[in-house]
Amino acid sequence: MRKIVYLLVFVLLNLVQPVFGQNAKADYGVFALTNAEIVTVTNGTVQNGTLIIRDGMIESIGTSVEIPSDAKVIDCSGLQIYPGMIDAGSRIGLIEVGSDARTRDYNEIGDVIPQMKTLTAVNPNSALIPVNRVSGVTTSLIMPSGGIFPGTASLINLHGYTPDQMYADFESILINFPVTGRRGRWDRRSDDEIKKQAEKNISEMKEVWNSAKAYARIDSALKAEGNGERPDYYPEMEAMMPYVRGEKPVLVEVNAAKDIKAAIAWVEENDIDAIFIGVSEGWRMADELAKAGIPVITGPVLSTPTRSYDNYDQAYANAGMMQKAGVQVALRTGDAENIRNLPYNAGFAAAYGMGREEALKAITIVPARIFGVDDQLGSLEEGKKATLFITTGDPFETSTDVRHVFIDGWNIPLESRQTKLYDEFLERSPGVEK
Repeated sequence: MRKIVYLLVFVLLNLVQPVFGQNAKADYGVFALTNAEIVTVTNGTVQNGTLIIRDGMIESIGTSVEIPSDAKVIDCSGLQIYPGMIDAGSRIGLIEVGSDARTRDYNEIGDVIPQMKTLTAVNPNSALIPVNRVSGVTTSLIMPSGGIFPGTASLINLHGYTPDQMYADFESILINFPVTGRRGRWDRRSDDEIKKQAEKNISEMKEVWNSAKAYARIDSALKAEGNGERPDYYPEMEAMMPYVRGEKPVLVEVNAAKDIKAAIAWVEENDIDAIFIGVSEGWRMADELAKAGIPVITGPVLSTPTRSYDNYDQAYANAGMMQKAGVQVALRTGDAENIRNLPYNAGFAAAYGMGREEALKAITIVPARIFGVDDQLGSLEEGKKATLFITTGDPFETSTDVRHVFIDGWNIPLESRQTKLYDEFLERSPGVEK
């Protein structure tokens, strides 16, 4: 029987290989990126500069950098180097085929499941990861969805054989703040039904949070007594303890202006270190968000207005209006298949009030700061991880090509199922006879 299984596997591999070929491997070592325009994001732009990569880190940057004898030299004449782009909210690696429930792993059963981590569900071998990282998106916060406490989001790099290898040192529980209005034009509930459902959801959210605070107090008291006892084990409460204690920031998904106002009041009342995400009507509450000092992850920018009477371009202008009011703003696509469109979301935000420099920061250093990983990612600086990409021009322009991508010092092959299909049909054998 075992021989038959081995034979079937061998046949299948030989059937698949002619179509897709073997995956190219990433290259690791010492690299010298020379003659480049280096856009550091935080320390200006270095013209005709050299960037040295060693042991996965940026060893040196400058115009008079000595090239190590053991370095692989990549001539970047006429090219630009940028820090890897960070999509501050997506489902990359959590879904493969939207129409097939067996490939969707971002929505677990239950309304209160903060212990469910997206990091354990991510598929490092997803065909969508190579498709997206070849556009310069190197890192993403992958999000759960579902009930009020749907799980824990995780920041990952788009390279690695295991979830642990991909993990980029940030995770946070997500709270879907209760929606007090209609969920869309399709929502046919009566006003009374909407009010009752909202009150029920708000009550449940507060009850769960207060229970987690009580659980943390009991845990602390027992530890202080030194008797080694612990409260009854509840995985939901265990997962929430660092957040109710203020040790980690909490992600709060909230969009409508009325709900944003209520969410600000709730997090201040409970002294919660919060990061608001979604925030599609943040421009209506920009001053309040700035006063509260709550950082925001908004997007997708390429969206439609939330209200029929709003300007057509309100979604494009939302990020810039919050940023100009003093809010710390990062951008997300909220996508699964096409997070490669992150730079175009940023481009629209730039064109509609944010400005190019701030829009670039909103997909690099700002999300890195919000996630507390700005010592590793988000800009090109000596001592940071070598996570970057090299282009022929402005990444916000659709005509720009990405020539090289590095993640943690690995030179990632610019290969995906789409490039393989392109090459296959470009060089058809047998071709079409003329």
